[in-house]
Amino acid sequence: MKVALPFPFRANSRLWLMLAVLLVSPGIAHGQHSFDLDGHALNPFQDDHAKVVVLLFLRRDCPISSRYAPTIQQISKRYADSATFWLVFPDKTESSDTVRKYLRDYRYNLPALRDPEHELVNLSRVKVTPEAAVFDRNHRLLYDGRIDDWYGSPGGSRPAPRTHDLDDAIRAAVAGKSVDKSDVRGVGCYISDLD
Repeated sequence: MKVALPFPFRANSRLWLMLAVLLVSPGIAHGQHSFDLDGHALNPFQDDHAKVVVLLFLRRDCPISSRYAPTIQQISKRYADSATFWLVFPDKTESSDTVRKYLRDYRYNLPALRDPEHELVNLSRVKVTPEAAVFDRNHRLLYDGRIDDWYGSPGGSRPAPRTHDLDDAIRAAVAGKSVDKSDVRGVGCYISDLD
């Protein structure tokens, strides 16, 4: 069968080949350089198509990231039926063993990914750890930024947060609504320091 295309097409064109691969493989750009802790390439968007996807960016050497462990675990339990959560470690030098130790030390029961090429960092538009990205059921980015306003500066925290930005964003995504403030920068350790 011949198909008439409205534009010139060269069969040996690399551009057309790449376009064809992307069209046939939806979501291939998401997570192709992310790895599980066994070193296997893993796409956090390929499963749970009916769920919201939440990526939480952490650094093992960032004290603010570590202080958020209980909050992250509470939020992930609250939305376990409607959202899939992934801890993402963007440090290129981080080994799977050190990430596993960190998960044990902070009693995490969430799956973790290494993002050494910062593909998920760039996709999520996060700048520091800890920050989060919330993607709707169609894998569109709805929110990127802080978990809450507990920290106003790297050296100063409030007794308790006054806002709950991540919780609000997940609740909106689960309800199929937009997020009022879609990018609220967090306070923590810069991911750009890892480049």
